[in-house]
Amino acid sequence: MTKKTRKFRDISNFNLQQNENEYYLLPFKFHRLNNDKEIIVNEVGDYLTLPNGTVEKIIKREINKIKDTDLYGDLISNFFISEEVISPLIDVLATRYRTKKLFLNYFTGLHIFVISLRCEHTCHYCQVSRVTQNKDLYDMSLLNIDKGIDIMFKSPNPHITMEFQGGEALLAFDNIKYAVEKAEKIAQEKGKILSKVICTNLALINEDILEYCKEHDILISTSLDGPKFIHDKNRNKPNASSYDLAINGINLSREKLGFENVSALMTTTKLSLDYPTEIVDEYFNLGFKGIFIRNISPYGFALRSDKSKYETEKFLDFYKKALHRVLDYNFKGHFFTEDLARIFLSKILTPFNVGFVDLQSPAGLINGVIVFNYDGSVYATDESRMLAEQKDYTFKLGTLDDDYDDLFFGEKSQEITEIWANEGLNGCSECAFQQYCGADPVHNYATQGNMYGHRPTSDFCQKNMEIIRYLLELMENNEDIKKIFQGWVKVRS
Repeated sequence: MTKKTRKFRDISNFNLQQNENEYYLLPFKFHRLNNDKEIIVNEVGDYLTLPNGTVEKIIKREINKIKDTDLYGDLISNFFISEEVISPLIDVLATRYRTKKLFLNYFTGLHIFVISLRCEHTCHYCQVSRVTQNKDLYDMSLLNIDKGIDIMFKSPNPHITMEFQGGEALLAFDNIKYAVEKAEKIAQEKGKILSKVICTNLALINEDILEYCKEHDILISTSLDGPKFIHDKNRNKPNASSYDLAINGINLSREKLGFENVSALMTTTKLSLDYPTEIVDEYFNLGFKGIFIRNISPYGFALRSDKSKYETEKFLDFYKKALHRVLDYNFKGHFFTEDLARIFLSKILTPFNVGFVDLQSPAGLINGVIVFNYDGSVYATDESRMLAEQKDYTFKLGTLDDDYDDLFFGEKSQEITEIWANEGLNGCSECAFQQYCGADPVHNYATQGNMYGHRPTSDFCQKNMEIIRYLLELMENNEDIKKIFQGWVKVRS
C-alpha cells in the first residue's frame, strides 16, 4: 500500500488577486501597552503605537486606503502591509534585517581571563567562590595565559577585548602584565585592534599600577553599589571600608587615566531597593555620565543569601524610581543616562544592534564572549563559570588544551545553538518585543532547570518585557522624555 504524504498545493490553488482596498499582511507582532494603546512591531524592530482595537482592524483588512490615509501610509512605509504579494521593497527589508544581525559577522570579541580566584573582600552576593591564599593553585599559570592568548587571536573579529577578572584581578598583577605585553605584540603582528580591561574593587590600586595602565591603554572597571552605608554592607572588606577604598581608587584612577577610562557598575541587593534616589545621586555626584541599574544575578552565593534575593516586581519598582531620578537630572539640563534603558532604546530607535551579550539573539555566549578560567577550563560565559564554581559544568566547552574548532563548534556548542535564538523559542517567537530582547540559555538553566526555559514564569522575560513596555509608554506619553532618550542613543552609541 502506497503511503500518502501531505504536499504543498500549487500556487494556482490560492486566490492572490488583490481586490479594491485590500492589502497583504507582512510579518509583525503586537502587544497592549496600556488600557488605551497597543503597539505593533515588525521583523526589524520598527514600531507603531495605535489605539486599542486597531490591530484587529488591520488583520481583518478594515483599514481603508482613502478613509485612513495616514495610518495606511504608515503601515505601508514601515513594512506592516503590502499592496503586492511580495513587497517591491523586500530587498530593503532584507538589508535592514542583516544590519540588525551584523554582530554575527565578527564572532567572539570579548575574551575574559579569570586571572586569579583570590580575593580580600567577602561580598555576600559574590557569584563565585573566592579564596585568599595559595596563588600557585588559584592564579592562572603563564602556560594557561599563553594558551588563552593563542585561542583569542584565532577569533576572526578584528577588534579583540581582553578582560581580566577575579576574584580580585590585581592580586595577580604580574600575570596581567605578562598577558598584556604578549597580547600587544601578537595584536601588532596580526593587525588586530586590542582593548584591555581590568575589573577590580580598587582596594589594591596604586600609582605604579596606574602608570602601567596608562602606558598600555588599560581601562579600569569597578563596582560601586551606591552610598557608603550600602556599598560597605554589600561589599564587606574585613577591617576596612570597601567604599572608602573604592572612592579613593576611582579618584586616583581618574587622575592618572582620565574620567572616560574609569567605569563603575552597581548591583541591586535587597538593601538597595529602598534607596533608588540615593544610589542614582551617588553616581551623579561622583561625576559619572550614567548608571547601569542591574538586578542581582541568580548565581553563586547570591542564590543562598537572604540579603540578596527579592522578587522581580520589587526590582521593577526600584528600577522605575531610579530611572525617573535619572530623568530629573536630564530635565535640569544634565546629560546623564541609565544604561540598561539606553541598550533597549538603541534597539528600539536605531537600525543597529548593540554589543551587550545578555540581550542578543542569537545569544551573546560564544558569539560575543568566551571565558578562560584560572584552572584552564573554558566556559561559554562568565555566568557559566559561576555555575561551575557550584560544581555544575553544563556550560563548560572544554579546556585550553582543546582545539579552537572543538571549543567553538564542538558538541557542547552545538547543543547550545539549538536554543539560543529567541526567534525560535515558544513565547519569544510571537512576542512583540522579540527584536528588542535576547536569548539567555544560561539564565534559563540556572533559574528554571533547562536551557530552553519557560517564558510565562521567567524572571528574565518578566523584567525585560516590562522595562521595554515602560520605555515605549514613556515615549508615547511625553515628547520631552522621547527627546531625552533619543539624545542618549545618539551621544552614547
